Amino acid sequence: MLASINADSLTLADHGARLFRSAALRDLPGLLTALAELPDEQAGVRISRLPGLRPYLAPGSSIGAVASRALGAEGKPVRAILFDKSEGTNWSLAWHQDRTICVAERVEVDGFGPWSIKAGLHHVAPPFDLLARMVTLRVHLDDVPASNAPLLIAPGSHRHGRVPVDEVEGVAALCGTVACLASAGDVWACSTPILHASEAASRPARRRVLQVDFSADTLPGGLEWLGI
Repeated sequence: MLASINADSLTLADHGARLFRSAALRDLPGLLTALAELPDEQAGVRISRLPGLRPYLAPGSSIGAVASRALGAEGKPVRAILFDKSEGTNWSLAWHQDRTICVAERVEVDGFGPWSIKAGLHHVAPPFDLLARMVTLRVHLDDVPASNAPLLIAPGSHRHGRVPVDEVEGVAALCGTVACLASAGDVWACSTPILHASEAASRPARRRVLQVDFSADTLPGGLEWLGI
């Protein structure tokens, strides 16, 4: 069920999510220019080594400042995905947690695994406490009304640790659901392991979201973040 929680009252500490209205509005033209070289009309494009994007995610930038409020000055962008939902890419996703990070190369380190390759990039599941210290920003490049498949989150689910797959729906039902409505330029900040889902849009229109994971951690044992 939808939780009767005002979006502007959500906090990262209590609910695992916070809305920063218009935080990226002034940077929208530059962001769209930086992202223009990526393939469009695809459900999700994993971004690696896109120099034109980096200034918009640096600590002193408007987007980086949102991450710094959660992680401090040491927070840095470590993974980015451009989601491009439209009439032709109108997908849905069941409730789940994001459980992997993207690294430069495979290095076997205790506590890190299993490994996978996504879009040619090395991904690994880290210890959960590392995920719990991360924050994920969703930078909205288009308006997202209720009819255009806003992200659904289960507020407070970030406090439940690594949720077994067969318990995900039960925990989401226990926490309730908030729809992350947004206007272009808004930034939603979420605890990276928060339970979230997405329905297909009832009236599909273009819905581009730049999702960026930030971390203040240095990886152990020779592992290195791939970065942006």
